[in-house]
Amino acid sequence: MTFRHSVQTAFKGLEANKSRSLLTILGIVIGVTAIILVMALGEGAQNLILNQVQGMGARTIAVGAGREPTGPSDAGQIFSDSLKKRDLDLLSRKENVPDIDQIVPLVFGSASASHENETYGLTIFGASSALEIIFDMPLEEGVFFDEEDVRARAKNAVIGSKVKTELFGAGEALGETIKLKGNNFRVIGILEERGQDLFNFDEAAIIPYTTAQDYVLGIKHFNRFIAQATTEQVINQAAEEIRQTLRESHEINDPNKDDFFVTTQVDLAARLSSITAVLTIFLTAVAAISLIVGGIGIMNIMLVSVTERTKEIGLRKALGATYKNILTQFLLEAVMLTGVGGIMGILIGLGLSFITSVILTQYLNLAWPFSVPVPAIILGLGVSGLIGLVFGLYPARTAARKSPIEALRYE
Repeated sequence: MTFRHSVQTAFKGLEANKSRSLLTILGIVIGVTAIILVMALGEGAQNLILNQVQGMGARTIAVGAGREPTGPSDAGQIFSDSLKKRDLDLLSRKENVPDIDQIVPLVFGSASASHENETYGLTIFGASSALEIIFDMPLEEGVFFDEEDVRARAKNAVIGSKVKTELFGAGEALGETIKLKGNNFRVIGILEERGQDLFNFDEAAIIPYTTAQDYVLGIKHFNRFIAQATTEQVINQAAEEIRQTLRESHEINDPNKDDFFVTTQVDLAARLSSITAVLTIFLTAVAAISLIVGGIGIMNIMLVSVTERTKEIGLRKALGATYKNILTQFLLEAVMLTGVGGIMGILIGLGLSFITSVILTQYLNLAWPFSVPVPAIILGLGVSGLIGLVFGLYPARTAARKSPIEALRYE
């Protein structure tokens, strides 16, 4: 009996019970679909994060207040007040950090903005005028505040596109007044729509940091410093200059006791990629459980099929079919079942991931790229075929071991 004939026989056996075969592979379809969907979305999330990080510029260095978070227990570090005006002054001196081009202090918090009868919850960013340059923030209309506004604690605001829409609708916003924490701010600029970013400026009001500290947030410290190195080649050296300057300022001799942390864009991209990769692997492992459940289902159905086809097995053995022939036929049936299930799962998974990326892009304004995870496709096909072999082996051996005489007598 040739292998080709074994394939044809196995196909006919499956074709005889189409409905049962379809229900049998449902677990495989669901499992492979879940794996494809999780890995495609995970790859899309990685690309989204990397694009956003790279959009901040390869020369950007972030300095955070408090000890660098290493887990959920360190979440409170983001509220540390370790970055002060003295630190900003030291970092602004070229003799301390010669490889830094410019540095922007940053404070932020949430508040409700109002204009006439409209109210909108937004994020307040207090910064210096250099924020416009570092983050490349083109204006739809108006101007950005300058350093004179910072020194004068001017109540001028640059608002995001979403804030403008929510508070002013189709009306004119430039030159109008909005109220933040009981203070009136004049709108001097409106940002072009940016989409979801590491900092969502579309839903924010940007004001001078001095104004934010004194009139809105009521703080004397900074949440972040955003620095820009002179060139990409010296970014690591610039980051080290920042660390040394802040350690001297804070009188820290042991680097393990730093009450601040410095992150370059390369570091941030690598860390975020590692986090999403680990999360993707974990979710893929969870989704793979359904493949095991599907494999058990296939083994059960194949055992039922062997029992129902006992006389057929006996007849084939009586006509000369060997142990190997029967084993091959039933193994092929199991592998063909799981293979078809794997292909269906891949197609459904890719379809769902494409639909998800369209929804996230169109309705949530995320630049979420659709990607075809080739490793996931290979994994899905390979695992589904392996499950067919593993879970089909026992029913196939059971069929191949049947005695032809007893099989022919079976009713």
